[in-house]
Formats: sequence, C-alpha cells, structure tokens
Amino acid sequence: MNRKACYLAVIGAAVVFSSCSKKIGQFSSDYFSTNPQPLEVVGDKVPATVTGRIPAKFFVKNATVTVTPYLVYEGGETASQPYTFQGEKVRGNSPVISYNNGGTVTIPVSVDFQPAMAQSTLELGFNVNQNGKLYVLPRVPVATGVITTASMADAATVNPAIGADAFQRIINEKYAADIMFLINQANIRAGQLNTDAMTELKKEMVNASKAANKEIKEINISSYASPDGSMEFNTQLAENREANTKSYLNSQLRKDKITEFGELTAQFTPEDWEGFQKLVEQSNIQDKRLILEVLKIQKDPEMRERELRNLASVFDELADQILPQLRYSRITASIDVIGKSDEEIARLATTNPSALNVEELLYAATLTDDPATKTAIYTQVTSLYPADYRGWNDLGMVQYRSGDYDKAEKSFAKAAQVNQAAAEPRMNLGLIELRKANYDRANQYFGSAAGVSELGEALGTYYLKKGDNAAAARAFGDAKTNNAALAQILTKDYNKAKNTLGAISTPDATTYYLMAILGARTGNQQMINNNLRKAISLDSRMASKAAKDLEFNNFNISSLLK
Repeated sequence: MNRKACYLAVIGAAVVFSSCSKKIGQFSSDYFSTNPQPLEVVGDKVPATVTGRIPAKFFVKNATVTVTPYLVYEGGETASQPYTFQGEKVRGNSPVISYNNGGTVTIPVSVDFQPAMAQSTLELGFNVNQNGKLYVLPRVPVATGVITTASMADAATVNPAIGADAFQRIINEKYAADIMFLINQANIRAGQLNTDAMTELKKEMVNASKAANKEIKEINISSYASPDGSMEFNTQLAENREANTKSYLNSQLRKDKITEFGELTAQFTPEDWEGFQKLVEQSNIQDKRLILEVLKIQKDPEMRERELRNLASVFDELADQILPQLRYSRITASIDVIGKSDEEIARLATTNPSALNVEELLYAATLTDDPATKTAIYTQVTSLYPADYRGWNDLGMVQYRSGDYDKAEKSFAKAAQVNQAAAEPRMNLGLIELRKANYDRANQYFGSAAGVSELGEALGTYYLKKGDNAAAARAFGDAKTNNAALAQILTKDYNKAKNTLGAISTPDATTYYLMAILGARTGNQQMINNNLRKAISLDSRMASKAAKDLEFNNFNISSLLK
C-alpha cells in the first residue's frame, strides 16, 4: 500500500472509531414536534404523538436510547410507555438511526388524565446505554398544557332508567251482549233478554250509573243480517233488527233509571260478508277452501250467494253452521272507571300506602321532586310488593341521583335478581360500572338493555369516556343535556351545541361553563363573560377551573375570577 492510501485508511478508521466511542450529545427541543399542541384530553386519556427528527452526525452507532415521555404537573408527574431506538452498530430490534444521515422517530404518548394536568409540561427523558455504560441525558420539554374539555363528561349526571308505572286514572271497560234472531225475523224473543251475557251487561250499566267512580261513556247497537237472500230484503231486515233493539234498550234504560250514558249510537249491516268469512275461516267445514276462493273471486254480493247456492252440499253446511251466527244485534256499553285523584294518591302514599296498588304507589313517587319522599315511597313498594323489580330499580334511581352509589348498586342488583329479563336494572348497573371506569362491563350491561328510552344518553356518555366523540354525538341524538352538548362541542358542531345548552330545562354551573367554552371557540368575548359569571355564581370552583383552562388562554377573563 502506498503512503497516501495508508494515510486515508488511518483517517477513515479514526472517523469510525470516533463515531462509536464518543458519548451521544444532549437532545434539543428543536428536534421534536408534538401533535396536538397543546395536548388534549380524549376520553379519560391524554394522547399525543411526538415526532423526533434526529440530525446527521448526532446519533452514535453504538448507542441505544430509551425515551420516556413524562407529563409533569404541580404535585407530580405521570410517565407514558417508554420508546427505544438504536444506532447502526447495536444488535437489537428497535428502530435504527443513521449516524451519517440522521433519521425520524415517532414516539406515542398516552397517560391517564388527572385534573392537575391542565397546567403541565410534556417532557422527554433519555436513558442511554452505550457499550454497557448507562447514563441519563437532561430532559427536553416538547409541549405545554392540556385542554381538558373532554374530561367534563360526567356519568353521574346521566338519568338512570326508571321502571315506569302503568297507572291509568281512567280505565275504559267494555261489556257486550248479543241478541240472536231467527231467519228472516226481527222480533226479539224473550229468552234472548235473559242470557248470561245480557244479565251481566245490564248489571254493569246499573252499577256504573250508581258508582261515583264510573261513567257510561257510550252505548252502541250494531245489527246484522246474514248474506243469504236479496240485498233489498236484508237491508230492511237489518234495519228492523236495529230499530227493535234500540226500542228495547231505551225501555230498559228507563226501567233501570239510567239517565247518564253519554251517546246512544246505532247502525246496521245488511249482509255481513266480513263476519261470514271470519266464521268460515275458523270452522271445520270440509270445503272451506272452496268457499273462501268464491269469496275472493266474486266481489258482487248476489253473484257470491248464487255461486255458494250452486254448491248444494256446501250451502247446507253454511245454512246450518255459519249463517245463524250472523243474525244478531250486539249491544256494547263503554264504561270509564275513574281512579283516585293525584291529591288522594299523594296523601295515601305517605299515610296509608297499603291502600294503594303497586301502580298507584309507583305513580305517587312521580308526583314529588323531594328525594326523601321518593325514597320513602319506593321503599314502601319494595316492602309491599317485593316481587316487583320496579320498586328496587326506582329506589336505586333516587339513590344514584343523590350520589349514594353503593346503595344504588345494591338496589339495581336486587332489581336484576328479582326480574332477570328486565332491561332497566341492567342499564343502571352499566352506569355504575361506567362511573368506575369499568368500560367493558358497562358496555356489556348496555348491550343487554335494548329498548330502554334512557339508553341513548348512557351510551353517549360511554362513548365520550372512550374518546369516540362522533359516536357519542350520534347516540345522544336530540337529548338536551350537558353531556350531549359536550359531544357536539368536541365534534365542532357549535350551533347544535348552543341550541342544546339553551334548551336545558334546569341549567347548572356546567351548562353555563360549556356555553362559555363555546364563546371561546367562536371568538365571542361577551358570551364568555356572561356565561362564566353565571357558572361561577352557581359554583365558585368554576373560577379556579377557568383560570387554568387553556380554552380561555387567548381571552382576558381576569375580572371574572376575582
């Protein structure tokens, strides 16, 4: 080898040795960018992506660097998952950074959110292993602050599912009796006025006319002729049956001294083909398919009758089994049974609950807004009707709303035990798990509560906690709640969020705070001022929250926080 070549080889070896033996230098904040900046809560996590662009001639070939992101805040810090990359001479499976060319690394960040993180700094810590020698490089700050708006999702404000009462103040009952006629006759036979059905009908009408809690709303007469014979004759026959029945009924009402009975209506049907078809379908007549086919094909009444008469053996069966059942007048009385007044139910619920049935007791609890009274009533339901899951479920609902979650969980569990098919307790147990951040269990409960009207709000809050804001907004639908408005804010549907917040019937401090955030996101200082002032007046803690909230970072709110 000539002297020049030897000299170049020595220089090259020196460069290689230098790149391997020197210690890696200090990392610079300029090497890293963070998305998003500032950080932002998603669900109950603070996620981010830090991208590092390592310059050429920086990352030595025999170094392995483990980067740990730390979110540092007053009173503590939280570490994210460490991330490792290495030089070209290291044997390992981590991403490789070229000494000569540098390279890019992508560092995922995710930590569980804590309220103190609103004012924080994301720092990267570096542990270096170089030829078995370990040392630590100074930390590098890469992001400042966390937007915490998503953390305002609150499972405690979700309405638990109520096991609704089936109370009806007015229950309509109908009683009916038939007067049967002989073929081609309209006179009422004495025996038809003493049947069991007729006796029961007259008794119920008399009782209703005398009872203080009953009212005869309507009496109706429907008279029929069978579809054999001419239309003209049957029309006259059915009309006569109606007239005779109406005359009898008026006479009976006078006899029983019934004067209040709403309206007496009457109508007749000359040829009851509809009733004829139903009776044939329900019969065991051998050729009923043939009869039904005639009815389907022939729409003209006279042609129908002619075709059926042509089926001699068939018609004999019809005349014997079917047609006599179509010669009648039906008297129907519609009677309203009027239940207890709200005042009476509310009084008895607290003074003599055993005097109420379960529907009335459950209804009584809806007549008051006082949690203590509701609790007392639902407790009575569980005592008097322990096999009805609704008492246990609705007791848990009041306990949940009062913040007594341990008792609520026990009540919901009891309701689910009493009725394993009931959907409301399962949805409510899902809320309990949602509050505990047991999201998989919450989702399982919600999945078995299909059809519950409150489920949309529960699912919307679940999706907020999981960070799927678009799914949350869809689940809430048109719900008018703080959580629903939060989902709309996070999906940047600001007009809908404003309408939602404005439609909340009982706005609280959170309602006004969210409206202030809308003001900040739409650049409306007056909207911020008006709503922050209301929020702080309802809950003084909102002042310290706003002081640290990056949503208001570009606005002067200092005068509101005094």
